[in-house]
Amino acid sequence: MKKSILIVLFVSLLHSVMAQSTEVLKIRAYREQHEYSWLNQYLSFLSIPNIASVPADMQLNATRIMELMKERAVQNIQLLYPATKNAPPAVYGEVMTPGAKQTIIFYAHYDGQPADSTQWAKGTHPFKPVLINGPLKEQNEFIDIERKDRGSINPEWRIVGRGSSDDKAGVMAILLAYESIKANGLTPAFNIKFFFEGEEEAGSPHLNEILEKYKSQLQSDLWVICDGPVHQSGKKTVIFGARGDAGMEVTVYGSKRPLHSGHYGNWAPNPALWLSKLLASMKGDDGRVLIKGFYDKAKPLTDAEKKAIAAVPPPDAQMKEELGFMDEEIKGKSLLESIMLPSLNINGMQSAGTGKLASNIIPTIAVATLDLRMVPGTDYAEQQQLVEAHIRKQGFYITHDEPTDAERKLHPKIAKVISKKGYNAQRTPLDLPVAQQVIKAVKSTTREQVVLMPTMGGSLPLFLFEQILSAKTVTVPIANHDNNQHAENENLRIQNFRDGIETMAALMLMK
Repeated sequence: MKKSILIVLFVSLLHSVMAQSTEVLKIRAYREQHEYSWLNQYLSFLSIPNIASVPADMQLNATRIMELMKERAVQNIQLLYPATKNAPPAVYGEVMTPGAKQTIIFYAHYDGQPADSTQWAKGTHPFKPVLINGPLKEQNEFIDIERKDRGSINPEWRIVGRGSSDDKAGVMAILLAYESIKANGLTPAFNIKFFFEGEEEAGSPHLNEILEKYKSQLQSDLWVICDGPVHQSGKKTVIFGARGDAGMEVTVYGSKRPLHSGHYGNWAPNPALWLSKLLASMKGDDGRVLIKGFYDKAKPLTDAEKKAIAAVPPPDAQMKEELGFMDEEIKGKSLLESIMLPSLNINGMQSAGTGKLASNIIPTIAVATLDLRMVPGTDYAEQQQLVEAHIRKQGFYITHDEPTDAERKLHPKIAKVISKKGYNAQRTPLDLPVAQQVIKAVKSTTREQVVLMPTMGGSLPLFLFEQILSAKTVTVPIANHDNNQHAENENLRIQNFRDGIETMAALMLMK
């Protein structure tokens, strides 16, 4: 019996090694030798605040990335500034291979979401990154990587800090992958360019300016986008598109000053109630958007995309268990099917106070923030116009500024609507030769299934690369699915960091 078990284990190990290329095994060996020093570098990088609206901090980040690139002998390092002043630059570098006929640009972004340190777990801080001994829980052990008795690095440890997964992980994994290739004397078959953006979390408002200004410099055969989480199963993932994104803010008005709810309740209009009814009118009980024309222009999935979706391991039961709810919003639709549709979400609502701040008043206003996600075929400005048309249909007069006294006298129901600039969806065909090269390269790093997804649920301004540069993009994420991106206690699992370095290296070496 013992002999049989040993044979099974040996065959399993042999299968694992054979599934991975010789180059990947060299990259792994080099990583194992340098992992502690790399973690120190990464923790130092994460300690630089990276909110796009603070120019001084973003310049510090850009300078540090340039230093990291210089240390790895990346060539032609420079900052690519948009025409707009005081906007964060993209950090650029390149490695040209003699005789190479194709070029790949590796993209990640170095800015992060705003962070409220009071919401982070005890012992953690957005810009004082730490190592902990596993997924976040009530009591975590903090790891001091300077201790001599620290032992080996556990793959389940987490790096906690803003940007740890989204998306300084992408920046660091790409640069460490190139360092590993160079140190092993390996030569990429492609020319490689690096492009690290500084405003993605702010909606990439100036990315179009950078792409236009440096159009000839940024020509390539493919952009590899390193951003986002892998599939919930933990398997390596290749994604061929992203949904577009646009925001809206709706403010509904009542009286010009707060009113005592006893003296004026049942008589004065209540904007919180009006807004609630308005929002409820936008979606049916089955979860589908009721706004006329909202789904009309969405392009249907191709046969190849339908086949890819059918092969994805369904994460629904796992995620319902993790997140603590029973029913999906759109009845009968899986998570993957749902993110293939245009969506309208309520990100937040605000009116008068609740809890300790509650008082017996009728509020003067009620505000909601809406998030619209686009799929191929839909245009963000048209979708915003459809929402406005729906609001009018519910009896509201729409203004884009604070209502005047004259408007208040003319219109019983007033809504101020602010439509924010957004961007459209993009999707790369799965059967393109370069897309197949990417799939093959990622498969060379693992013996497990590689999950192929036509699009991600989140948004990236990938349509700009196609629109301005006529470039194709493929997204290869590395972060763990439970990374808390955009929220408190953002974290990166060590094994995901390791896998990401190997994956980026394999892509740089693909034929």
